[in-house]
Amino acid sequence: MHSSTVQGHVVMNLVAGAELSVGIAVDLGYDTDDPYAVRFTFHLPGDTPVTWYFARELLVDGISRPAGEGDVHIHPIGEDLTEIGVVLRSPDGDATLNAPAPPLIAFLARTDRLVPMGQEESEVELEAQLDLILSGGCENAG
Repeated sequence: MHSSTVQGHVVMNLVAGAELSVGIAVDLGYDTDDPYAVRFTFHLPGDTPVTWYFARELLVDGISRPAGEGDVHIHPIGEDLTEIGVVLRSPDGDATLNAPAPPLIAFLARTDRLVPMGQEESEVELEAQLDLILSGGCENAG
């Protein structure tokens, strides 16, 4: 069972109005068992942590240009790419969060060292082959 993870941490601002935002601790996670996804766990004050999973590629794209359809939208804020906005849509309503880009870029760089972008499929195939070998099974057993 070969599994590698990358952990990160960032404080994101939950935008509650034009003049009001609340800092929220967010744990970032990446696991080679699911090489296409990243995990954001939001630690809301006085509430159970909430975890969202979405495509790693969406986060990469959203740092430099607007990206996303459906429940998660990510976009750069301003011209200098130092901050990104994340919009999460759920049946309970939308949440708009702003985050500094550098810790997210550093997190993505660490995931890229584990599984380079675009090579997720070969990682999944490699894992399956390793599991087969380590379990003593052989596809060509006769």
